Amino acid sequence: MNRYLPILAVQAGSRSPETNLDEFENELNELLTDFPHAKMVIYPEIHLCGVSGTPDQRTERLFAAAEPMNGPRMNRLAAIAGRLGVWLLPGTVCELDENRKLFNSMPCFSPEGSLIASYRKCFPWRPFEPYTPGRDFTVFNMRGIGRIGLAVCYDIWFPEVVRQLAWMGAEVIVNPAQTSTCDRAKELVLLQANAICNQVYIVSVNAAAPSGTGQSVIVDPEGNIRIQLPGETPGIMTDVLNLDEVDRVRKYGTLGLNRMWSQFREDDTPLELSVYDGRMDPERWAMHCKEKK
Repeated sequence: MNRYLPILAVQAGSRSPETNLDEFENELNELLTDFPHAKMVIYPEIHLCGVSGTPDQRTERLFAAAEPMNGPRMNRLAAIAGRLGVWLLPGTVCELDENRKLFNSMPCFSPEGSLIASYRKCFPWRPFEPYTPGRDFTVFNMRGIGRIGLAVCYDIWFPEVVRQLAWMGAEVIVNPAQTSTCDRAKELVLLQANAICNQVYIVSVNAAAPSGTGQSVIVDPEGNIRIQLPGETPGIMTDVLNLDEVDRVRKYGTLGLNRMWSQFREDDTPLELSVYDGRMDPERWAMHCKEKK
């Protein structure tokens, strides 16, 4: 049985934290009326917490927009996902923990209306973002389809993030972004490279102007661009990802050649990774590959 994941990715500008979520729900409902087969809807980074101003003003306004993960914004988004019966990834939001630390956090809501996963961005874009770095990687299961990993914007500049998610079994990496600078073209290269090196799908949804430069993209497990929005104007991407393609590419290799997940033999010695104070152990590598099946 094929493991199909129909997705709808929304390239849009950020909304003010004061925006009524009724408007967000109505627009989402209209999209799902036009695209009723979509199982997952994805928005860009900070989509519901857009602020402007000087760096100090932005920091103050981001703190003002922040809520705990059990706050009213999260409860309302969960209810929206439940009413519309969709996996909802509404972009990242500003999260304030019990110690008043500010995180750039990505929640995921199930069609049953539950918060089933959340991820705190591990690599804030410094020195420009005031967030505290997250310390945990996040994947979640879609029953009957596959495992999804979460990585936010600048995270994909650090290859360890996508590799760790792939080791945790992720077959699709969702990457909301709010890139407004000239380096989006470089990010597209990195997205393809991460997909090739880890043989995963990557769905990168960037904000539209004026919040971002757009060029949202979907990359397949062999690094091919399936869809790319051409500019910075608002738009949507639709696709149906076949997660069995991940199994095919890992079994037979990229272009039928490169099988990184089957690289080691049992009698290979471990490769020490001194800079990480760790190692790449063939036995452990094989164990992780078996666990993903």
